[in-house]
Amino acid sequence: MKTMFFKMLVGVFVLCCAMQVVAQEKIETYFTMEEMPDLVKCLPAPPDTVGTEFDHDVLRYMWGKRQRLNKERADIARRDAVWTLEALFTTFNDSFGMELSKENTPEIWKLLMNSMSTIDLIRVQPKAYFKRVRPFEHFQEHLLTIEEEDEVRGEGSYPSGHTIRGWSTALLLSEINPAAAERLYARAWMYGESRVIVGAHWQSDVDTSRLAASIGYAKLQTSPAFRKQMAKAQAEFAKKSKK
Repeated sequence: MKTMFFKMLVGVFVLCCAMQVVAQEKIETYFTMEEMPDLVKCLPAPPDTVGTEFDHDVLRYMWGKRQRLNKERADIARRDAVWTLEALFTTFNDSFGMELSKENTPEIWKLLMNSMSTIDLIRVQPKAYFKRVRPFEHFQEHLLTIEEEDEVRGEGSYPSGHTIRGWSTALLLSEINPAAAERLYARAWMYGESRVIVGAHWQSDVDTSRLAASIGYAKLQTSPAFRKQMAKAQAEFAKKSKK
C-alpha cells in the first residue's frame, strides 16, 4: 500500500512539473525520469533531527535569518526564489556576459530549457521518498518569501530544486563559455545559499543538491541530442561574441 501511494505521489509530481513546463514553451527532454539516475539509490539520507550534522543545519538556519537583515542580500534571495526557468536563466546574464533570452540566444535558450527540464526530473523521487520537513515548518516560523509558503509547505525539503537548477545552469553555461566559469559558479553558489536565507531549505539540502546537479549533468553528456544542441549553443555564443 505504501509503495502504491509513493508511486501515485511521484506521478502527480511529474504531471505538475510537466504542465508547468508545457505552459512555458515546447520542451523536448533528453531522457525520461526512469532513464535518469535515481538519487534515492545513490545519495545518503538527509540528517536526522539529532546529531552534529543537524546541529550544523540549525546553525546555518540561524545564519540565514541574520542575512535577512542585509537588505541587498535579502532582495537577492527573494529574486532567486522565483520558480520559473526564465527567471533562473536571466539571473546568470551578468555572470555569463551576454543576455540570455529566446530572442537573443535561441540555440543557447533551447539547450537550457531542454537540459533543465531533464535534470529537473531527478528531484522528484527523493523529495517524495524522504519527505524531509523544511526548516520554516520545523521551527513554525515564516519564510522570508512568505508568498511561496503555501506552495512549498508539505513538499519534501531534500533535495533543493532551486539549488539543482542553479548549479546545473552554471555547469551548462560554463561549458558554453569556459572563460566565465568562475563567475558562473560563484553566482550559482549564492543562488543555493538564498534557499537557506529564505528558510526554505536546510544547508545539507543545498550541499547535496550541488552533487545531484552534477549527477544529472553527467547523464546529459551521454545523449547525442544534447551534444548536438550543445555544439549549436557553443557556435552561437562564439558568433555573437565576435560582434
